[in-house]
Amino acid sequence: MAGPSLRPHVHWAQRHRELYLRVELSDVQNPDIAITDNVLHFKARGHGAKGDNIYEFQIEFLEPVEPKPVCRVTQRQLNITVQKKESNWWERLTKQEKRPLFLAPDFDRWLDESDAEMELKEKEEEKINKMKIESRVPKDPFRHLKKGYLIMYNLVQFLGFSWIFVNMTVRLFILGKDSFYDTFHTISDMMYFCQTLALMEIMNSLIGLVRSPLIPAVVQIFGRNFILFVVLGSLEEMQSKPVVFFVFYFWSIIELFRYPYYMLSCIGIEWKPLTWLRYTTWIPLYPLGGLAEAVCIIQSIPIFSETGKYSLGLPNPLNVTIQFSFLLQLYLIALFLGVFVNFRHLYKQRKHHLGPKKRKM
Repeated sequence: MAGPSLRPHVHWAQRHRELYLRVELSDVQNPDIAITDNVLHFKARGHGAKGDNIYEFQIEFLEPVEPKPVCRVTQRQLNITVQKKESNWWERLTKQEKRPLFLAPDFDRWLDESDAEMELKEKEEEKINKMKIESRVPKDPFRHLKKGYLIMYNLVQFLGFSWIFVNMTVRLFILGKDSFYDTFHTISDMMYFCQTLALMEIMNSLIGLVRSPLIPAVVQIFGRNFILFVVLGSLEEMQSKPVVFFVFYFWSIIELFRYPYYMLSCIGIEWKPLTWLRYTTWIPLYPLGGLAEAVCIIQSIPIFSETGKYSLGLPNPLNVTIQFSFLLQLYLIALFLGVFVNFRHLYKQRKHHLGPKKRKM
C-alpha cells in the first residue's frame, strides 16, 4: 500500500536562458512532469528523505517559461531543465516571495548575475572566434564534385563485386563442385572490370582525394592484378582449376563490406554493424585469400617452366635465360610480405575504429 505523498528536496540554479532543478530522489519510477499556466507539476515514486514513497510538488515560476521541460533521470537524482521565454536574470525562482521549505539553491551550479553574464560573454566570443577561423579556411569549390565521384566509384565497385559474389554463390548451390571448373570463364569479365577500375584507388590516394595510405593500396591492387591478368589471364591451363573459385570468392566477400563502408563515410554516415564487419571480416579472409593466391602461384610455376612463357633470354656471350617461374618463386615471398603489410595496416585501423575510446580530460 502506497504511503502519503511527500515533498522531495529540490535544488535550483539559473542562467539567462535556462532554469535547472535537481530533485533529490533515487530510483525514480514513472515521473509525471508538466508545466501548465506557468506552474511546474511534479509527481513520482522514488527513494527520498522519507524512504520509498510518492513525492510531489508544484512551483509557480516568477516569469513565463516554455511549457516543455526536459527531464533526465539518473540512479541518484532527477534533473529538470526549463527554458525561459525571455533571456533575463530572475531575482528569485517562485512567484511567491517567501521561498518554499523544500526549495534551496544548487551551489554546485550557482552563479550570480555578473558571473552568468561573463559566462555568456565567453560563449559568444568563442562562437565568434570559431566563425572567424572557419571563414579563414578556404572552401574547396570542387568539394561536392569530389564527393559525388567517390560515392559513384564505391557504388559501382560494390555492385560489381556483389554481382560476382551472388553469381558464384548461386552457381555453387545449383552445380556444386562442378562450378569450380568454369569460374574464370563465367566471372572473369566482371572481375577484369572491377580490378581495372580499382587502379583509381591508387590515383585517389596520390592526389589526396582520400586519406588512405598509398603503400597498402598499391600492394593489394597490384598483387591482385598480377594474379588476375598475368597468372590466370595468360594461362588457359590455370583457368579451369578450382583454386580460381576460392581466389575470386575471397576477394568479393572482402569488398562487399569495404565499399559500402566507404560510400556511407563520404556522406558522413556511420552504421556500426557495417563498421564492425568492415574491420573484422578481414581477419579470416585476408589470410585465406593470401593462401589461395599462393596456391594459384604454386600451381602455375610448372606450367610457366614448361612453356617458357615470359622468360627472358639474355644476349650472347652470357647466353643466360631468366625463367619467369623463378621470378614467381620470389613473388611468393613478396606475397606473404604484402599480406603482412595489409594485415598490420588493417589491425591499426581496427584498433582506431573499434578500440576503446579515450576519455577527454
